[in-house]
Amino acid sequence: MQTPDATVFVVDDDHDMRESLKWLIESIGLPVEGFQSAEDFLSTDRTSRGGCLLLDIRMPGMGGLGLLEWLHAHGEPMPVIVFTGHGDVPMAVQAMKLGAFDFVEKPATHQYILSRVQDALAVAQEMRTRKTERLQFERLMAQLSQREREVMERVIVGEPNKVIAVGLGISERTVEKHRENIMQKMGVRSLAALVAKVLSYRNGLAGKT
Repeated sequence: MQTPDATVFVVDDDHDMRESLKWLIESIGLPVEGFQSAEDFLSTDRTSRGGCLLLDIRMPGMGGLGLLEWLHAHGEPMPVIVFTGHGDVPMAVQAMKLGAFDFVEKPATHQYILSRVQDALAVAQEMRTRKTERLQFERLMAQLSQREREVMERVIVGEPNKVIAVGLGISERTVEKHRENIMQKMGVRSLAALVAKVLSYRNGLAGKT
């Protein structure tokens, strides 16, 4: 299910195509905004809203590929469906390499377009959820002292308290106290939950590379 503020952005310099896509998307109750150029799209406030982008690949100015490159370079992940004419397939393949979600050859049926939009919005929602979880984890980690972080790193790889104490030059009781503080600050009740939380965060970062 998409969040209520999920928006479909349409960027196409062809007025009739842009309005047709807006009408189609609005027909299933989704918010949609249209822009005649990549530059116009970049001038809008889009970071506070989830959604996806329907992008014409051939436009004056920055153009579709230029916009994709900008989004990629500035770390603004958003599922992008690229629209292309039959002669633009090599450009569409290049767009996929830049992270486009999919490309659709013109003309396409309404049903197919709406299906891909729904798929893209589902991915957008997942991306927002992961971002929220990542920010929450980072806020929790910021509460830990440097020593608590050192203890946590050893705890999650399975080192017993005695080994941690020797390695850090502290008492076992101090290690136990640090562990208690870590569990409380990270909002977990078990070592398994702590390990799962840390690995989930780190796997998520690895998946972005």
